[in-house]
Amino acid sequence: MDAPLLADLRARVVEAGVGLLDAGLVRGTAGNLSARSGDAGLVAISPTGIGYRRITPDLVPVVDLDGRVVDGAARPSSELPMHLAVYRARPDVGAVVHTHSVFAATFAALGEELPGVHYAIAWAGRRVRVAPYATYGSRELAERCLATLGADQAVLLANHGVLAVGPDLDRAVAVAEAVEFTAEVCWRARCVGTPNVLADEELDRVARAFARYGQPARPGGQ
Repeated sequence: MDAPLLADLRARVVEAGVGLLDAGLVRGTAGNLSARSGDAGLVAISPTGIGYRRITPDLVPVVDLDGRVVDGAARPSSELPMHLAVYRARPDVGAVVHTHSVFAATFAALGEELPGVHYAIAWAGRRVRVAPYATYGSRELAERCLATLGADQAVLLANHGVLAVGPDLDRAVAVAEAVEFTAEVCWRARCVGTPNVLADEELDRVARAFARYGQPARPGGQ
């Protein structure tokens, strides 16, 4: 029997989705995530309306960059247009994570960009800007998200949540975590005073350091 299409990538979407749930970045069936297969030009995306712990790899839809489902036993996320818009415009992006994490969503509800009050924000950029509101799942939301994201790694969606991107799911999840952490720090700091904001030059320096963060790859990928 032939292996299912993008079996490893679909399993990784399932695993990362449960990780988002365990980390408190999503609740219920809210939020979604996807990963792109660069070789095939296909995307594995979480299905719509199914709890993260109930998703199995065979339920994860595989779509092409025009949104046509080529494999999978369930319908793709309602935010498929937003994911595909990012992939089409950003060849550097290999994964997209969309959450409704509470503190980031609070800033999104305020329509207020998230400033660099902690160096962790450098995973996302110098700041996290806010895309104007549009109905979830709409082409308009996809367009506004993409226009505001620019070359950054995260964007707030007004009155909605946050979208984070990365070269792979691990990095996209790390960006989403960093945005939520920075949002919580900013909110708590404002409860007692006025937080300091790091200079753009320092955040650029941190971003370069992050690019070298972690263990170097061993020969042969071991």
